[in-house]
Amino acid sequence: NRLTAMVADRPDWCISRQRAWGVPIAVFVEKRTGEVLRDPAVMQRIVDAFRAEGADVWYSAPAARFLGEGRDPEEYEQVFDIVDVWFESGSSHRFVLGRDGLPFPADLYLEGSDQHRGWFQSSLLESVGTRGTAPYRALVTNGFVLDEQGRKMSKSLGNVVAPQDVNDSLGADILRLWVMNSDTNEDLRIGNEILKQQGELYRRLRNTLRWLLGALDGFADAERVPYEQMPELEQWVLHRLTELGGQIDRAVRTHEWVGVYAAVHGFCATDLSAFYFDVRKDAIYCDGADSPRRRAARTVLDHLHRCLTTWLAPVLVFTAEEAWTARFGNEDSVHLQAFPVLPEEWIRPDLADRWARLRAVRRMVTTEIEAARRDGVIGSSLQAALELPLSEEEAARFADIDWCELAIVSQTSVTVEPGAASIYLADGAEAGATEEGGATLKGAHGVPRVSVASGHKCARCWKVLDEVGTHEAHPALCLRCVAVVEAAGGVQGA
Repeated sequence: NRLTAMVADRPDWCISRQRAWGVPIAVFVEKRTGEVLRDPAVMQRIVDAFRAEGADVWYSAPAARFLGEGRDPEEYEQVFDIVDVWFESGSSHRFVLGRDGLPFPADLYLEGSDQHRGWFQSSLLESVGTRGTAPYRALVTNGFVLDEQGRKMSKSLGNVVAPQDVNDSLGADILRLWVMNSDTNEDLRIGNEILKQQGELYRRLRNTLRWLLGALDGFADAERVPYEQMPELEQWVLHRLTELGGQIDRAVRTHEWVGVYAAVHGFCATDLSAFYFDVRKDAIYCDGADSPRRRAARTVLDHLHRCLTTWLAPVLVFTAEEAWTARFGNEDSVHLQAFPVLPEEWIRPDLADRWARLRAVRRMVTTEIEAARRDGVIGSSLQAALELPLSEEEAARFADIDWCELAIVSQTSVTVEPGAASIYLADGAEAGATEEGGATLKGAHGVPRVSVASGHKCARCWKVLDEVGTHEAHPALCLRCVAVVEAAGGVQGA
């Protein structure tokens, strides 16, 4: 749209400028007729001189050198205008595209916002004039880089941020991450504080990859679980992964990347690290190797690893390669992998709504657990017993949920409030929305209650259970851990 407006309102149409520098328009004009001299021998002498001595020879050599014998220099005007720099650069498509196997037109021209009146436009005009079509299919425009206060960078102000300095101190991956998290349609800002924030984002992404690598150690294809046999929580994670994949696919098609890697970071930090990894680490660490729940979780972690490394590869170039080769060795590269195509059946809006409500309840529970920890009632959340009030509707809807697993506590009892309306609201309409999507408590009767769990701490999974100590051969373990240890033929540490 901007280029169209620029062309429509173009104030001048010229291919030369009257300046003392630049590439000269090396022609002679016959004074008598006003016609350009079109003598191949003259042009060849000009070409030979330029090739041997450079374009400045046009200004330093006498006209007779180029005109040759038989022509009177007084009868010709030597043109000292230069080729417009935009016109000159705009002709680059003629010498690059359509040669040596390169296609014409280009898929993309990429430059700063000032090039709508410069290179973008001159390239368009020249290509339409000589080829009848534009030399590009699409344009991407970037703003200019300013300092943190929005000032133009200059040596006198001492506010120049050199890319090589950032590369040497923080690494190229963080510099690329700053680019992808910036709205390049507008002017960009960069400085030490902004780069420090990017460093924090980078560490969270890297830590997600590190956790995945640790939890996937020894994973093999024989361990995979088909989608239809996965627990609901795993299916929800794949739903979120596929939603994110759709966002990335749209960015690839449209070149609109603003917010995409922020969404990837949010997925890693909020959906994975703060929720899914937290909930499933007990199953991954403590369930038996043949546990369907553990196998399903590790299958999902495999999908997460493959998607995240390939999606991050264009930006976190070295980090993604490191995370890929850590699993698959040096014989292959993440930069040779296509972005995964995720099945449409993984998109489950019904699960999105259900787990939004479940996470709303969990946030309320977590708030009460943290309060109990601050008050010294419990130490870790696994020392807690939870009493969770639910409405009849919620109790029925969430009857299959293991609240101990979801809240990361050792014991849970659900109390049903007969005749009560939904205690935990999904939209926050009555009591104010929370940061993660609007879950809040409807009334004081809905507050979860936290107390100290009865029993003893299992030495392997750290849950506090009455059953710990009831097995004669393994008195320090809960019954689940006893079964896992005996199946493995020995004792495993926590």
